[in-house]
Amino acid sequence: METRNVVIVGSGPAGLTAGMYTGRANLSPLLFAGSQPGGQLTLTTDVENYPGFVEGIMGPELMDVMRRQAERFGAEVVDDDVIGVDLSQRPFTVKTAERTVRGRALIVSTGASAKMLGLPAEQKLLGRGLSTCATCDGFFFKGQELLVVGGGDSAMEEAIFLTKFASRVTVLHRRDTLRASMIMQERARANPKIAWIWSSTVEDILGAAEGRVTGVRLRSLVTGETQELAVGGVFVAIGHTPNTQLFAASLKTDEGGYLVTEPGSSQTSLPGVFAAGDVADHVYRQAVTAAGTGCMAAIDAERFLAAEGHH
Repeated sequence: METRNVVIVGSGPAGLTAGMYTGRANLSPLLFAGSQPGGQLTLTTDVENYPGFVEGIMGPELMDVMRRQAERFGAEVVDDDVIGVDLSQRPFTVKTAERTVRGRALIVSTGASAKMLGLPAEQKLLGRGLSTCATCDGFFFKGQELLVVGGGDSAMEEAIFLTKFASRVTVLHRRDTLRASMIMQERARANPKIAWIWSSTVEDILGAAEGRVTGVRLRSLVTGETQELAVGGVFVAIGHTPNTQLFAASLKTDEGGYLVTEPGSSQTSLPGVFAAGDVADHVYRQAVTAAGTGCMAAIDAERFLAAEGHH
């Protein structure tokens, strides 16, 4: 069985940056990109907040450029899904449907998936007025009326952030009380641009035919009545699920399922396994922070291997 110095699982900004750095360190990394290479950024049309691109860049294009840069420095990138890992002994074993390899060090950068509402229109409208990230996309909605779905801290943060751009932000919550912490609730309630719709759900997102969100159809969970609300954008803020299913049995996770790393490091609970990007970050969740932790994981892995005599 083939043994590699570094195996990287995941091909968003964290994984590809780790691939670039470990490649440049002559560790000839093997990166499993998955069947949907590029991660969450491939769902984003315009990325305007990644440093170095004055005019912005399309999400898929940014990931393509990063991938080619990693490959230029010797990273082998394979579009296979990892279906199993064995972290009980080193070198670690990583399995896909096509091959099984061993890795002396493992970098987990499998990201997180935004929880969605489960509506057919979501697939068509994601990146076309439907978003899961206010800090990524809020800028594009100047002067528009927006809807935020959710009742936790992240929903309050998104709503408050969006009031910088929107003419009005309506928060829709399926219950009649918020889950958010009191301080976040008070901030949101004190904001004159935020309106509230309680005990309701989104039955449909309108605008699929036009290729752009035009509104929503809402249903009251109390009366069963439906109403349509014209909005230019819908922000789904009902949480994220970290993609840790393969690793949760072997690595320490927090209550949200995110991988726990040592403070100031990418080291997980198991020596030789490092975590980067949204799989270990539920606070910032930006392309640039993911790339930064990808760099950290690569340097940590390189030092770990050097201490063991692998160069």
